[in-house]
Amino acid sequence: MSDRERPTQVKAPHGAQSLEIAWGDGKRIAYPHEILRGFCPCATCQGHSGTIRFVSGGDRDLKDLEQVGNYALGLTWADNHNSGIYTFRYLRALGELLEAQGAEGVKAMGELPRV
Repeated sequence: MSDRERPTQVKAPHGAQSLEIAWGDGKRIAYPHEILRGFCPCATCQGHSGTIRFVSGGDRDLKDLEQVGNYALGLTWADNHNSGIYTFRYLRALGELLEAQGAEGVKAMGELPRV
């Protein structure tokens, strides 16, 4: 895994509407909870298709997060949905889309490729 795909810091203040990740190459990216929850990569939300579709609904309050091995974050939402494993590679790709297109632009895409 390259430095650009390795987080050095994750900030997720209670009550905030976004999570911020600082990456090994110095880039900082804010991830709106609506986008993270909507593009949850878990099989419950996505099935086993080749893309990740935006799924509206669900609680957007982030209750907890934990590191999963050396490759991902596990997010737990206030409605106890916690089966999504967000790999660092996926988060970095999503962050680059957010920077290029903004949250509304990414949401309007409707689906993302799996990385």
